[in-house]
Amino acid sequence: MHDHKTTQLIQIAPLENAVPAPSIQQLRHGHHAHDDKTKYLVGLDVGSTTVKAVVVEAASDKVLWQDYQRHETKQPEKSLEFLKRMEAEVGIDRGNTRMFMTGSGGTGIAEQIGAKFVQEVTAVSLAVEKLHPEVYSVIELGGQDAKIIVFKDDEDTGRKKKIPSMNDKCAGGTGAVIDKINAKLKIPTELLAQQKYHGIKLHKVAGKCGVFAETDINGLQKVGTPPDELMASLFEAIVLQNLSVLTRGHTLRPHVLLLGGPNSFIRGMREAWQANIPRMWQERKVQIPDGAKPEDLIKVPQNAQYFAALGAVEFGRNEDDCIGCYCGYEKLIHYIDYGRQEEKAKSGGKGLVEKPEDLDQFKYAYRPKKFTPAVFAKNSTVGGFIGIDGGSTSTKAVLLNENGDILCKSYQLSNGNPIQDTIEMFENLRGQVEAQNAKLEVLGVATTGYAKDILKMFSTQMLRW
Repeated sequence: MHDHKTTQLIQIAPLENAVPAPSIQQLRHGHHAHDDKTKYLVGLDVGSTTVKAVVVEAASDKVLWQDYQRHETKQPEKSLEFLKRMEAEVGIDRGNTRMFMTGSGGTGIAEQIGAKFVQEVTAVSLAVEKLHPEVYSVIELGGQDAKIIVFKDDEDTGRKKKIPSMNDKCAGGTGAVIDKINAKLKIPTELLAQQKYHGIKLHKVAGKCGVFAETDINGLQKVGTPPDELMASLFEAIVLQNLSVLTRGHTLRPHVLLLGGPNSFIRGMREAWQANIPRMWQERKVQIPDGAKPEDLIKVPQNAQYFAALGAVEFGRNEDDCIGCYCGYEKLIHYIDYGRQEEKAKSGGKGLVEKPEDLDQFKYAYRPKKFTPAVFAKNSTVGGFIGIDGGSTSTKAVLLNENGDILCKSYQLSNGNPIQDTIEMFENLRGQVEAQNAKLEVLGVATTGYAKDILKMFSTQMLRW
């Protein structure tokens, strides 16, 4: 995913009518005093599932280095890996580099390396305005968030004003849902990238929640629905969800730019947008340029996954030369090794512990105790309270006695059917009690997560146990 021998941006799975990759020179405004000694400008985008970075030569505006990788939940570690490679392969150091970070995981990391943090909507907007001034709508799908930005002309200033909307509270309608479903369907990465939308039979799949989508996919899979139909139906659900919710009542205007990993790498995802947005334009009587085909107004730039990183660099060009001076990665190593103790100290708290050995003692003192099932008297009646946690990927349950001691517990991965999961939890707990020749008497039931509303549907049956 990287190329350090060329100054051109890598083309990543473009459409046939993809927007030509613009020169990075379009990002350059002017010189600051610091530019005379600043050799490199770095944009680092730390997202929920991936890290993206570009290194730009300040004097020539050439992109010297770029990469895009999944961080597997280890954002600081992957950022550190990128920094080490930038130093070794390009030559950035604390005396010649200014660095600007964006993304949901960039706030804490930026402070450790001297980078200036840039809000991601700001970063994306700056890159779009400079690289594609013809664009009036942006749709970016990330790993666990999605954003839509609508631009409108401001008659008073003559500039565009942006109306952003971001889904950052739930992963429904994002790349995380695609990852989750594909883990079940086991479609190889190279085949998923070429998965089509056009010409594929579509089925009803919920888009507002990843768990609901998985439940629908499970049901369709059980009746023999082919994987390509399931995935194309998921693309449709994601598009409709974002168009109905994230637009917040605003209408997307041409041209539309598609950004983010899922839009960059998956053909069917792009095709789903190109099929559904023109339908919305037709319904709302949106004017499109004469002679233009609607689908040609919805495009993916060749460097779509790097827009936030490029926008962070653009933001930095307008900052004073003392902003974003790279200070090396030594503090980041300490941050990785000892957590966020320094952050807590700066905010007024001392943190959990002050020394590594104190942390070891704490872990030992509070280590989980090994669970030992209770031994009940033969033919006794065991009265207990059941607690069930219906999560998005697993269901957990415990049986407590009147003193709050754990008598039995159960844990299992979700099978995509919350009702069935909850029933199985009850059966599992009852089975553990009956295995000791005892009878379970349920004194009360408490639930949370997805089990909360489901329990109301058959609580009478359960309480009879």
